[in-house]
Amino acid sequence: MNNRSSIARAITSTWFLPLAVLLAATLLVPASASAQQPAAPQASAQDQTPDFDVNIPTLKLGVNEVNLIFTVTDKHGRYIPNLVQSDFALLDNQRAPQQVTSFHQQINLPLRVGILIDSSSSIHSRFTFEQQSAQEFLLDVLKAKGDRAFVMGFDVVPNITADWSNDLNGLQTGIGRLKPGGGTALYDAVYSACHDKLLTARGTEPFRKAIILLSDGDDDQSRVYLTEAIRECERAETIIYAISTNWTPSRGRGDKILTQLAEETGGEVFFPPTVNDLNETFMNVATELRSQYALTYTPADFKADGSFRSIYLYCYNRGYQVRARKGYFAPKD
Repeated sequence: MNNRSSIARAITSTWFLPLAVLLAATLLVPASASAQQPAAPQASAQDQTPDFDVNIPTLKLGVNEVNLIFTVTDKHGRYIPNLVQSDFALLDNQRAPQQVTSFHQQINLPLRVGILIDSSSSIHSRFTFEQQSAQEFLLDVLKAKGDRAFVMGFDVVPNITADWSNDLNGLQTGIGRLKPGGGTALYDAVYSACHDKLLTARGTEPFRKAIILLSDGDDDQSRVYLTEAIRECERAETIIYAISTNWTPSRGRGDKILTQLAEETGGEVFFPPTVNDLNETFMNVATELRSQYALTYTPADFKADGSFRSIYLYCYNRGYQVRARKGYFAPKD
């Protein structure tokens, strides 16, 4: 955690960032681009044809290539389509990448989704409605033949009630099997989902890995720390979309935990004002999973030593928010 914090401070320091972003821009702008600063995303989207591909071909990454999936929204949280490579600058381990090999706007990338539902006694009164909302979410999000999901409930211990499958009936049954009771081991559940399920989820083509976490964020039983859970998400290259079930007007410690889990992994946290707003929140998550960008690049000064490498992705239009994971672990020889 100390190493990651020091990296973050270095990236955001006022003396380093302007120079680093300019260096990154020189590699993200196509060779034929003007030497002037790239236009704002609106003009860029009109003047250039984006590298847009709905049906992404099979992508085989080399050991020193990184596939970064990210989302761009406006200040109201609306997805921004049709951006191009020159709208962004990128830093990997505080350096501009050696080469950008592909840039795509992705819509129908296959999904690997873990549904994690807090089944502790603290959410007993609203548990049935949460189950129903999660079941409807599966109906909305699992569209393609290549999509897969699993269901995990957690109180004192995590419990898989439906393993990897695209069988909607089986997955919905898994959600229905969950029963509330006991304490809350949130960090253990996130760690287990990443380590046991998502870290080993591999295929011959790229797919998007995500955890949908439904909880109030309070943890009183875990054996692992929050930082360990986040680190395992980074190893598994998994995004967390956290949905708070804290319906009180004030944001508590649990909401801060959910926010950290989402932001550190490149996802988003949602705070539906009432239990009746859960369905709309799940729909927002489903839309975002299908509407993202992917950037594949070769890092500069890459070493296959298993170390953590930070990522900073910057959009020139400061009115847009970019959500991407904060880093990754290099493979180890």
